[in-house]
Amino acid sequence: MVRETMKFRALSLVMLLLSVASHAGLTSASNGNGSSQINSSDLDADVVFRGEHIITLSDIDSVVNLVAVKADKIVFVGDAEQWQGRVGKTVELGESALLPGFIDAHGHISFYASVAGMANVASPPVGPAENMAGLRQVLKTYIQTRELAEDAWIVGLGYDDSLLEEGRHPTIEDLDQVSATHPILLMHVSGHLAAVNSRALQIAGINEASENPPGGVIRRFPDSQRPNGVLEESATYAVHRFQVPSENPLDDLHRGLQEYASYGITTAQDGGTSAASIGMFEAASQAKPFPIDVVAFRRVQEKDLLDPSLKEIHSRDYINGFRVGGIKMILDGSPQGKTAYLSEPYEVPPQGKAADYRGYPIMPATAIDALFAKFVAAGTPILAHANGDAAADLFLNALEQGLDLDHLPDHRTVMIHAQTVREDQLDRFAMMKVIPSYFSAHTFYWGDWHRDSVLGLRRASRISPTASSLKKDILFTVHNDAPVVPPDMLRLVWATANRLTRSGQTLGSAQKISVYEALKAVTINAAYQYFEENNKGSIQVGKQADLVILSKNPLMVSPSDLLNIEVVRTIARGKTVYLGEKN
Repeated sequence: MVRETMKFRALSLVMLLLSVASHAGLTSASNGNGSSQINSSDLDADVVFRGEHIITLSDIDSVVNLVAVKADKIVFVGDAEQWQGRVGKTVELGESALLPGFIDAHGHISFYASVAGMANVASPPVGPAENMAGLRQVLKTYIQTRELAEDAWIVGLGYDDSLLEEGRHPTIEDLDQVSATHPILLMHVSGHLAAVNSRALQIAGINEASENPPGGVIRRFPDSQRPNGVLEESATYAVHRFQVPSENPLDDLHRGLQEYASYGITTAQDGGTSAASIGMFEAASQAKPFPIDVVAFRRVQEKDLLDPSLKEIHSRDYINGFRVGGIKMILDGSPQGKTAYLSEPYEVPPQGKAADYRGYPIMPATAIDALFAKFVAAGTPILAHANGDAAADLFLNALEQGLDLDHLPDHRTVMIHAQTVREDQLDRFAMMKVIPSYFSAHTFYWGDWHRDSVLGLRRASRISPTASSLKKDILFTVHNDAPVVPPDMLRLVWATANRLTRSGQTLGSAQKISVYEALKAVTINAAYQYFEENNKGSIQVGKQADLVILSKNPLMVSPSDLLNIEVVRTIARGKTVYLGEKN
């Protein structure tokens, strides 16, 4: 039996939570010594989960070995000896553990769902490309097996210059060897850069006379204005617009949601959604209600400052499993792609850049200030991507100008990634109640690269500073940013607690946190980030029955063994949406 040892709240809070379920006949009566006993004889449950490994992620410090669910709500949480209600089905957990469903604090479910038709040019363990020759072979095989027309676009996802043996991006010299007639577009694993061949450059109208667009860079061959095929940030827009959409986007989306559910996720995010994609989500959910909840955040840029359609952009209510939760801005780029905006130079600058290169912002500070002012005043929840600490300064300065610090509203503004934030910036987070959502999976996927090439040991050792945030009482979440990395929540918890790199080295042991705190970051903290803590994120009476069953109790294994735990079952709104092979 697991007894959670967090501070026990007042009995009045327990009574309040229990009263939420009064429609189901739940009552409580004092036993004379100040504790509460449950009269459950009038309760009906569709299913009860019984076992000694129930992790509620709530503050209640009492015996919990039975959870009862009726329709889409939790109606009983407590000691099995107190349960006297009627049951449709009993699930005996045995050695398995029951937890709240995992909540995706940041990701791109629509993009994740669309990648099935793309060439997988990622490096192990996600894909097969270990070097340029292997990457080219993936593309050649893709063309041959698909029997594509000569002028059809070839789109690949996930190449990673930090993991390819050559340690560089593919150029037109590499990709022209694959095809001179097919336009080729490869998206960097970060999503912030692209590599294309000569045919793609020609179609996009990019040549020696082309100037860098605002917030982007067209990389060139050394001592030349000739584009080498690598595009950064806004420069990628010129080729992305030629991508051929999926033939069955609605089917792809539902398939992607089922894959999310297989990782124990019961709420997914689509961060940076276009207006067209929001329409697609609404159509898909109307045609077939989503199995798990999806929250979209509409992307806004400087050009959107005067767009009246963005005035009422968010809702707290789900319709068929979908809602728009607010807006998202992108303030800078990617640290592994070396486009994030830093206050100190990169350890090793990109090819052709000076030693003092620090990356760059996507928008000017004046535009960022105006966007924050617009949406803070409207009460619209804001997510803002800021990887570099210089970008974090832009975020914090803009937010501070937009808030009334003497009468701080419940704004819950989120800094997405926040990987390189400094201690002085964390103090400002605490003051303004900013929620950082850390991309702590980076410690595994790119930790060695950050230490040796991007940031150096000092700065890399405190990327995603979760322990520092706990010390300052800053509520934070963690995320995978799928499809940048797979939406594997247990690997995310493992990475957050262990901070091991691909080479097996610990990167910043001082920033390790407990498995319990890492689990909070993907459950109750993430629910709070979405203004949904009263309905999700913990196993409590009256909350939505979003649950996950794991093969082992993650609090009773070594943190290093978390990767051996499997998702056995995922329950969303009281319905089983994923059933693993062990059932």
